[in-house]
Amino acid sequence: MNLKAAITGIHGYVPEDVVTNADLEKIVETNDEWITSRTGIKERRILKGEGKGTSVMAAEAVKGLLEKTNTDPKDIDLVIVATVTPDYMFPSTANLVCTQVGIPSICSFDILAACSGFIYALVTGAQFIESGRFKKVIVVGADKMSSIIDYTDRTTCVLFGDGAGAVLLEPTTENEGIIDFMLHSDGTGENHLIMKGGGSKYPASHETIDKHYHYIHQEGPSVFKFAVTNMADVAAAIMDKNNLTSDDIRWLVPHQANKRIIDATANRMGVGEDKIMVNIQKYGNTTAATIPLCLFDYQDQISKGDNLILAAFGGGFTWGSVYVKWAI
Repeated sequence: MNLKAAITGIHGYVPEDVVTNADLEKIVETNDEWITSRTGIKERRILKGEGKGTSVMAAEAVKGLLEKTNTDPKDIDLVIVATVTPDYMFPSTANLVCTQVGIPSICSFDILAACSGFIYALVTGAQFIESGRFKKVIVVGADKMSSIIDYTDRTTCVLFGDGAGAVLLEPTTENEGIIDFMLHSDGTGENHLIMKGGGSKYPASHETIDKHYHYIHQEGPSVFKFAVTNMADVAAAIMDKNNLTSDDIRWLVPHQANKRIIDATANRMGVGEDKIMVNIQKYGNTTAATIPLCLFDYQDQISKGDNLILAAFGGGFTWGSVYVKWAI
């Protein structure tokens, strides 16, 4: 029996507090026109409150998912959380989320693949379903990017926001669900998009704080060039591999980093604006949360049997695409 992993539920969560481009104009030398024309971002959500980490948002997304799918927390076999902003180095954010939502002592772990994290986690979760080992797997993409942003650096502080999205994977014998994937990485991109401090190479010290090592460092032009090429290439490649034309695709679900990168990917695939999921204007780049938040925002516009191409690019470098046939 050939099992596939179908997405049978989707839920998202973003914090209430909104930071607009006008708000950022008061902090750094920038303006709405500059931000909008280069990124497509108008506002982003920020998680405020002392002691609130990524697990708070991830747990809200999972709670909503369990309620929406009428799933008992005790029936979940595995939880995977993709994040670059875990509550702690350890224990994992997935462990914390399980406890917060009442999921008992099951297997749970984090995956770190930067902005490609959700598709890496989705593909990983699917393997447990396809093997027949597990029947209900939750995959979460969640990041509190505001916790690692230098709000004096106008090149990065305008880009990122906070949020979380979660999907439920279940087995199906139908020709639907996660049909195919392509995942890649290239460590030569190390210094182009990185947070240097806090790991074993540069543990926290007065020096690492003074050097701003605990914030995102991004070499914008290099990252943009690599992202435009590789995200577009991998989206087109998975279409070619599965003999899909632009007419066969209902939705491109791209990582929301920059509207120009999204448009380049769509152009390479030959799909028009009416087939692109975009919410970057509302949330900015929420890193691992962008793709599930798109699915959540557009869920009423997706029909059973629709062909979706998920595509992402992130630090590492990491990039990839997933071909999904919608099952709900």
